[in-house]
Amino acid sequence: MSPDLGQRILVMGNSCAGKTTLAQRLADERGIPHVNLDALNWQPHWVGLNATNPGLLREKFREATSGESWTVSGSYTNDAQATFWPHLDTIIWLDLRMPVLLYRVLHRSWRRWRDKELLWGTNYESFWGQLAVWRGEDSLVWWIVTQHHRKRRAMLDYIVDPQWGHIRFLRFRSSRAMQQALFPAD
Repeated sequence: MSPDLGQRILVMGNSCAGKTTLAQRLADERGIPHVNLDALNWQPHWVGLNATNPGLLREKFREATSGESWTVSGSYTNDAQATFWPHLDTIIWLDLRMPVLLYRVLHRSWRRWRDKELLWGTNYESFWGQLAVWRGEDSLVWWIVTQHHRKRRAMLDYIVDPQWGHIRFLRFRSSRAMQQALFPAD
């Protein structure tokens, strides 16, 4: 079992960093709920509550993290900070290199598109849409490239912000480092 991380854990990182996979493993290992923030945000036809009804999204976040123990995967930082960050024990930050993230987004999107994997509501991922960087936020490739350094600077600021001094931050720059630290017996 991984080291003591407390009972309320958030796994953050850029798109395709492995947030959901890690948070689900930690939840399964501990026998506690896993909360996927994307599943709470995305409505049918890729309508995001973060854009259409942020009040409802925050209420969903509060409700999903109202218990004593949970792991959460995702970011939605402003909404998360307003709802459950005050109760966090640990944030695991998967700060992987951009080339790794770009490889993963292409691989994952191809697999999801090829297998017609249902995501949230009625949503399916479009592989070709991820390559359409001229569409801005509709492309995860665009999102990773444009948000990578901004998210990194913001996270470094949160780590030293006294408001979040109660949170243990663990930063991993590679999957190997994360694996060795959290699952040394594997």
